[in-house]
Amino acid sequence: MDVILLERVENLGFMGDVVKVRPGYARNFLLPQRKALRKTEANLKYFEDQKAELEARNLQRKQEAEQAAERMNGVALVLVRQASEGGQLYGSVSARDIADELKEQGYMVGRSQVQLNTPIKVLGTTEVRVSLHPEVGVTVPVTVARSLEEAERAQQAAEAGSAEDAAESEEDLAWASNPDADEADGLEEVPADLDEDEDTAPTV
Repeated sequence: MDVILLERVENLGFMGDVVKVRPGYARNFLLPQRKALRKTEANLKYFEDQKAELEARNLQRKQEAEQAAERMNGVALVLVRQASEGGQLYGSVSARDIADELKEQGYMVGRSQVQLNTPIKVLGTTEVRVSLHPEVGVTVPVTVARSLEEAERAQQAAEAGSAEDAAESEEDLAWASNPDADEADGLEEVPADLDEDEDTAPTV
């Protein structure tokens, strides 16, 4: 099915593009979400007539999304779940669970905005992207633990690991900017008064 995109759709195209998609994808997502129109002569004319208004509306939504992204900067989620000794969850954490937790913290995010390809099924921290607009998104760390205390320890370990990685990166950058430094440090200094032409063999 050919459709006219009314906004940017990731991995598909930009506003005004005419793209071919599966009929089910169009009927179940693009059309009901008002992200696209069926390609017809009437809809092509409608898009051209409404293009300026659609672009202005999209710009306003993008600006609102950017403001929301600033407010969500630094947000981290902790979800307490039961799990086996090996860390396997008795159940899973879904996109709906993450959206509900964000709503509990005052951020109005729908399940479809949480980009989680597969549910989380193990303990630990997962970086989850939340789409606030086709061109604006934030990454939220989601820590799943058996208790709040365990989650705090996991977050501290993750922060320590990040700090260690940053220190190693700084060392790598320093070496890259001056790769001869270590080699120079390893050279033994030769006394200035050493006469290289002097015969140092023992006298018989």
